[in-house]
Amino acid sequence: MPSEEMFDLFIVGGGINGTGIAADAATRGLKVALCEKNDLASATSSASSKLIHGGLRYLEQYQFRLVKEALAEREVLLNKAPHLIKPLRFILPHQPHLRPAWMIRIGLFMYDHLTKRNQLPGSELLSLDAASPDNPLVATIKKAFAYSDCQADDSRLVIANALQAKENNAEIWVRTECISATREGSYWHITVRDLATQNERHIKAKALVNAAGPWAKSFIESVLTAKSPRNIRLIKGSHFVVRKLYPGNQAYILQNKDHRIVFVIPYEKDFTLIGTTDSVYDGDPKDAAMDTNEENYLLTIVNEHFKQQLKKKHILWRYSGVRPLCDDESDSPSAITRDYTLELETDAANQAPLLSVFGGKLTTFRKLAESALNRLNPFFPAMAPCVTAVNRLPGGDIGAREYPAWHRVVLQQYQWLPPELFDRLCHAYGSRIHTLLLGCKHVNDLGHHFGEGLYQKEVEFLVRTEWARNADDIVWRRSKLGLRLANYQIAALDKFVTELLARVAPNSSQESA
Repeated sequence: MPSEEMFDLFIVGGGINGTGIAADAATRGLKVALCEKNDLASATSSASSKLIHGGLRYLEQYQFRLVKEALAEREVLLNKAPHLIKPLRFILPHQPHLRPAWMIRIGLFMYDHLTKRNQLPGSELLSLDAASPDNPLVATIKKAFAYSDCQADDSRLVIANALQAKENNAEIWVRTECISATREGSYWHITVRDLATQNERHIKAKALVNAAGPWAKSFIESVLTAKSPRNIRLIKGSHFVVRKLYPGNQAYILQNKDHRIVFVIPYEKDFTLIGTTDSVYDGDPKDAAMDTNEENYLLTIVNEHFKQQLKKKHILWRYSGVRPLCDDESDSPSAITRDYTLELETDAANQAPLLSVFGGKLTTFRKLAESALNRLNPFFPAMAPCVTAVNRLPGGDIGAREYPAWHRVVLQQYQWLPPELFDRLCHAYGSRIHTLLLGCKHVNDLGHHFGEGLYQKEVEFLVRTEWARNADDIVWRRSKLGLRLANYQIAALDKFVTELLARVAPNSSQESA
């Protein structure tokens, strides 16, 4: 029998739910390990609309508890990660096919007051001037409503949770697949395989968490060879990005005649993000891609609302993700609940538990993680209370001041940085910018420039502390520079990362974070 590493909790899945549970469990004092077969946030968690929001449209579906919980979490997360989550003003154009204006005002009043709101302004009615250069909407739209929600860097939020888990002695293994897990009495015996080296590790854990996202059901059926307690409907959501569509930093929420919602959101200063779609998906989640119908649907609804008309040639980037939603037998994919379900299973008394996570959304990941650990509390009676509602994520410890004030103070220390680079590093790393730039006093100290403000110093930091293993990890999920870098620059970056990893221990990016 090979020697086994002992853990309290073993988590399968490195998306927002898996890393959120890892962070919560580790800060409660449990010994935690997490494996992810690809990169952190490489599937659903980086294919979102990149919003932290209450879900205004869920009020129409009478999901008041979900909206209230999401609105409360919006406030919590603004405090937890002020560098990654920012207030965003939304404009809802009023069209004849929508509900009457008075009814929308009532809905927005509820949205404003379902929970305490400390940092965001309330809703208001707007009269639109078609001739104003600040109004990008077509002349037939005379009025709109404004309200507040938040924008988030979804993949960096996942990484921040993984870092918090690591800071509390959790082990995070990327490119590592769970290939077997068997329950023997009060323990799970688990085997994982490093997909780069094919080396296997053997783990003994008191509890197993299935946070495999769209693969949660197939993990139960193929790896655990058991029957899933929940039926999952895979719903594909697609987005595309174009050059900045309009002036200003406001977002728009468009409601089509079929009652589906499309967001039009400022993205990375120079771009506009448009999505999402809702369609039933039957394939492998890793193969999800925008199809022609989805593309045309998004183009049509945007062109019905905006003066500037978009064509297929304007699309710079398309991405799709698959949401694993619990099957509530809704007729419409957009009507299926985004609420989460936690299924706790044991074979018999004192048997090692299996906790499976189904559904959920980016906004409520922390609450989901807290609920998951509370469900496991009987198996870990000495576990400390949850502190994730009050402690900040790595990079978020900027003191009592708000993010803009912190940004101005830190700027005095790094005036030698180009302004756009300084802004990006502050947004991505928060207070960790000091660790990244330790010993640097001039741009030349940052090493080789790969282009668009990506320097050797940052690349080495990402490989050493954030589990980056190739160029895609860096340019699409950690720096968001994939829209700016040319293919030859990305290829040069990939070559550098490969050579860098060859010079260090295979697991250095896992062990030194």
